[in-house]
Amino acid sequence: MRAWILAIGAFVASGMVQAQPALQERIKAVQADPAARKAAVEAGKKTAFFCANCHGEDGVSKTPEVPNLAGQNPGYLLEQIRKFAAGERKDAFMQGLIKVLKDEERLQVALYYANANVRPMPADAAQVAKGKELFNKLCVRCHGEQARGNEVYPRLAGQKLPYLQTAITRYRDNTGIRSNPLMTIATAPLKNDDIVAVANYLTQLP
Repeated sequence: MRAWILAIGAFVASGMVQAQPALQERIKAVQADPAARKAAVEAGKKTAFFCANCHGEDGVSKTPEVPNLAGQNPGYLLEQIRKFAAGERKDAFMQGLIKVLKDEERLQVALYYANANVRPMPADAAQVAKGKELFNKLCVRCHGEQARGNEVYPRLAGQKLPYLQTAITRYRDNTGIRSNPLMTIATAPLKNDDIVAVANYLTQLP
């Protein structure tokens, strides 16, 4: 246990988790200006029309395997957009769509979804207590006590149950579809039943 905690600390301290600096600073500046933020959110809603088929018009996905984007930190969303465009995250459909977006459009889409509300999902009550214990042991350091994340780590609260299970499993199994050394370390101790429990805990969080 102590070994992977030290490894997590070293990974974070190394500065490997870095987003695109110019756009990250730009997104902070827009957020600080209410008028600019409102304009960006409105523009982002228009730009994100092609995302609605999968992620929903309000950022709450229409299918269980697709993640909610509502309520995510805009800095985190912006970095994931970059990763898809660069091929660091693997999904042929997403990669093709994102490559057509200009930097400002990416910023606007990130702000639009960040501004939307996410709703907690139903869960298996019998799994929640175990999931909470595992989350507090393995995940809280990065994702926060309420699992709402930040500009580096995603919001997990209220995500779809099947999506959570699939994403956690892919990290643990080091499939290459989701690639992050920190997550591989953190998820390594989890058995399949543990993943189910953690997912149930996270999906019902407000």
